[in-house]
Amino acid sequence: MAMYRKLGRTSSQRKALLRNQVTALLYRGKIVTTEAKAKEIRKIAEHLIALAVKEKDNFEEVTVQAKVARKDKDGKRVKEVKDGKKVTVYDTVDRTIKKDKPSRLHARRQMLKVLYPVTEVPSDKPAGRKKNTKVVDMPKKLFEEIAPKYANRNGGYTRIVKIGPRKGDGAPEVLIELV
Repeated sequence: MAMYRKLGRTSSQRKALLRNQVTALLYRGKIVTTEAKAKEIRKIAEHLIALAVKEKDNFEEVTVQAKVARKDKDGKRVKEVKDGKKVTVYDTVDRTIKKDKPSRLHARRQMLKVLYPVTEVPSDKPAGRKKNTKVVDMPKKLFEEIAPKYANRNGGYTRIVKIGPRKGDGAPEVLIELV
C-alpha cells in the first residue's frame, strides 16, 4: 500500500500540483478542490504551520547601518555633480532588523522548498499591468501572521468541509480552509 495518494499523475506533476495548492491555501486561507487532493494538501500545510509555530520567536533584533538615497519633496533622488558626473547622495541611517537564528533559518528554507513565490497584483488597475505588483514573502507571512494565531493550538490547523459532487465528473469536492 502506498504512503501517499498518486492522484493519477507523474511524480513531478504531483509535486507541482501539491506545492501550488498548498501555496494557494496558505495565501488565501481557503480553496476548493477534490477530497483526495485536500487530504494530501492537509499533510503538507499542517507540517509547514507546525514548523512556523515552533520557530516563530526564534530570532534576534539587530541594529545595522544602512545607506539610503536622499530624496527631495517630490520623492526623487537628490543628485550632486562630482568630477563632472551626476552622483546620487546617500545618508547613513540606523535600522533594526530581525536576524534569524540557525533553526529558524533552516525552517524558512524548508518552507521555501515547498512554497512557490506569490506575486500580488493590484485589482484596481487594468489587466496586464505590471506596475505596483509585489512579491509576497510566504515564510514571513507564515511566521508573522499565521503562526501567532495557532501558537496555543496542538495541531489541527486545517478543516475539510465536504461540498458535494463536481458537476463535470462527479468527483467529491471539498473546501479546505485554515481553522
